[in-house]
Amino acid sequence: MMMKKSNVMDEKELRAKHRGEAWRENLRKAVPVKERVARERVKMPELDPKYRVGCNDEVNQGLTVEMAMAEAARCLDCPDPQCITGCPVGIEIPTFIKNIERGDFHAAALAIKRTSALPAVCGRVCPQEKQCESRCLHHKMNREPVAIGYLERFVADYEREHGCASTPEIAEKNGIKVAVVGSGPAGLAFAGDMAKMGFDVTVFEALHEIGGVLKYGIPEFRLPNKIVDVEIDGLRNLGVIFEENCIIGKTLSYDDLHEMGFKGIFVASGAGLPRFMNIPGENLIGVMSSNEYLTRVNLMEAAKAESDTPVLHGKNVAVIGGGNTAMDSVRTARRNGAENVMLVYRRSEEEMPARREEIKHAKEEGIHFMTLSNPVEYLGNEKGHVTTMRVQRMELGEPGPDGRRSPIAIEGAIDDIPVDLVIVSVGVSPNPLIPNAIPDLDVSKRGTIVVDEESMRSSLGDIYAGGDIVRGGATVILAMGDGRRAAANMAEALLAK
Repeated sequence: MMMKKSNVMDEKELRAKHRGEAWRENLRKAVPVKERVARERVKMPELDPKYRVGCNDEVNQGLTVEMAMAEAARCLDCPDPQCITGCPVGIEIPTFIKNIERGDFHAAALAIKRTSALPAVCGRVCPQEKQCESRCLHHKMNREPVAIGYLERFVADYEREHGCASTPEIAEKNGIKVAVVGSGPAGLAFAGDMAKMGFDVTVFEALHEIGGVLKYGIPEFRLPNKIVDVEIDGLRNLGVIFEENCIIGKTLSYDDLHEMGFKGIFVASGAGLPRFMNIPGENLIGVMSSNEYLTRVNLMEAAKAESDTPVLHGKNVAVIGGGNTAMDSVRTARRNGAENVMLVYRRSEEEMPARREEIKHAKEEGIHFMTLSNPVEYLGNEKGHVTTMRVQRMELGEPGPDGRRSPIAIEGAIDDIPVDLVIVSVGVSPNPLIPNAIPDLDVSKRGTIVVDEESMRSSLGDIYAGGDIVRGGATVILAMGDGRRAAANMAEALLAK
């Protein structure tokens, strides 16, 4: 998370103060560094693949107290902890981990919640291996990093299961009203920080459920809805008000918000507009976007036979893409009874942007990986239903601008694959509603809201924005980082008036 220099110094001083406390020094001395380094990383208990493909139960079962404390003891409590620099919301990682090591889980929770509004969510779905854990000092000693994500989840789950949820400090109310458009991770992070700073916060959600992509985009076997609901209740306890079924730009306008007394608006409306590949046959029955598929299954219970809006149940299902959303889609299709589920990706497995853990879980669940393959056409029957996926086989060429090797078609290498359901997961575009509803708002060619990267402030002084509506597609934790940065800067601007 980008912060102003003075705030960075304050954070460093605070971390140094915490590290210098007597109990931390005693803890470091209690176990030699060599012994901490030699210990093996904890393994996350998981449901058996044969069982879990028949239900939506959460796959990762969480750590026991003993496992968490043992893993926390692997942390070296570095004097200059680089793991924090890898965290977009700036969690004071060594402090919460060392509190776990000494068995003070309440203090660990308070340390996390000082900068993160959604620890139970982040502990489950954030790509720690590319962020905080990628900076762990254990890497330099050819050891696996401390399981920071597992430990964050443990703390949040322990609080929930033992009914001892902690509430961070809240400043005195200042009477200033701010509005949040969208209740996804960026909006929730912003709301939490603003509430803690004393603002009156109202979150407007277009759908009938609070949580945004956390509810409609991520399956329960990876992130149970009850976990999201607990995090949202925590924000309600901070005084955040939530309004469902309210579309800003339709139900209420920009001017309406002003008339209601809102002095600042944070737009976190996401990127819910699906992309397709623009190849022949994409309009056939049985070809849909991952957005539609996951939203209908996760939010509308469309997989159930008694659903008002049932979703198609294919026997031969192909999911196109290699990201986390594609993994969620193939694993959902498997749970919905598909006999043959294929993940079709134009590059190799090494280039897949999905988390390694999700790839591992998908393989355990019997997903067939068709790498170096790219659909070029879909064929259908006389009723207009997809029956065949025509696939071009690929090989990898030279690396592109993003460092990944570019896929090149192998001439004449075309295969026809039987399918009765195709789920396209090749990216998303920003929700156009807010940009279209506010003509003076500066918008990029991609449809994203243009903001100052440091402040997250838009071309209109009272509108800030973050998450997918700015980035065009991002992880939960990056969106939360945007929300925190916007909150800090909006608060400073409003309080200066």
